[in-house]
Amino acid sequence: MHQRSNDGVIATGNAQVRNTVVASGSNARVDFRVTEEEAERAGGRPLTPREISDLLARFVEELRRSDHPEREDLAEFAEDAREELAAPEPRTGKLRRVAKALVEAVPGFAGLASLAVTIEEAVRGL
Repeated sequence: MHQRSNDGVIATGNAQVRNTVVASGSNARVDFRVTEEEAERAGGRPLTPREISDLLARFVEELRRSDHPEREDLAEFAEDAREELAAPEPRTGKLRRVAKALVEAVPGFAGLASLAVTIEEAVRGL
């Protein structure tokens, strides 16, 4: 089944959007992961710290264009992760916590949520 990005849906309140899936109602939750684009670009191999840093830079750009109420704090958090990735021996535990926090912070913003999930999965591959 071919999946396409759905950046046109923004959910608020008790709703979550992940790519082309929407959940709404009390305790709504979506657990849908699409990372084919990044996996194909990487040739099926785990992404390098540099590639993950590039994803984070793209995330920051998209975040700053969004109307997310915590965009500046989240952007700073993502920039801290980029600095960690540039370290000689990045602390993967810290990166995993950052990636998880980004995923949890952007569920109502489809484009950001999809990118955050890609980042989280890439960090797990480190």
